[in-house]
Amino acid sequence: MTILQRDDIGFVTRLTLTAPERLNALSDEMLAELTGMLDAIAEDSSVKAVIIAGAGKAFCAGHDLKQMQAKRAADDGGAAALKDLFDRCAVMMGKIQALPQPVIAQVHGIAAAAGCQLVATCDLAVAAEGTRFGVNGVNIGLFCSTPMVALTRNIGRKMAFEMLTTGRFIEAEEAQSLGLINRAVPAEELADATLELAETIAGKLGSAVRHGKGAFYAQAEMSTKEAYYFAGEVMVRNMIDADTNEGINAFLEKRDPNWD
Repeated sequence: MTILQRDDIGFVTRLTLTAPERLNALSDEMLAELTGMLDAIAEDSSVKAVIIAGAGKAFCAGHDLKQMQAKRAADDGGAAALKDLFDRCAVMMGKIQALPQPVIAQVHGIAAAAGCQLVATCDLAVAAEGTRFGVNGVNIGLFCSTPMVALTRNIGRKMAFEMLTTGRFIEAEEAQSLGLINRAVPAEELADATLELAETIAGKLGSAVRHGKGAFYAQAEMSTKEAYYFAGEVMVRNMIDADTNEGINAFLEKRDPNWD
């Protein structure tokens, strides 16, 4: 049985973490599967939006602690193996935001530690009401330093630091108010609400969304002046696209665009 299931629904691809007995932990195997699948999707022009979900009672509980402890048996106490693990995780997370297609986290149950990092890394997130989010490694003596990177790029610093230092979990409604997720919906509506958002995005001109997603993350690292100059160049590339020309003409002529 695969630990990562792919389902294609029209122009939307849903990836489901299917290791519920391990709470869909980001094990070595799961990281490898996700990395490979993201690489494949990046080259698949038929995919216009991606959903990442989890099977069972939790979205993702973070790294596999049993695997992490096993790495400590090395002569260096596991330092090299653990650094390799976190480097591979960072590469996988980076592929999500580098992916041309928007990625939506479909979250339920618990998203803890690196699982919360995964939610924060996705471009968008929809969660079931009652879902709990935490960077709770501090509760077992392990500060969530790598999840901290994504978390502090989603929510305010003081709340992020409180979560990191207290190990406190927040529920979906608070996560929405803080900006960690886009919306909270009743559990029975989660899959449909997430798919609806994905299909809305998939219905837009793919080249425009690709231009926009790349620019969104790039400009966030720039000064305001640099960002405006860069964004202007992106607008030009988008504007001279033949499909964009068709979209604008269709709007002016009050008709639907003819996008193949």
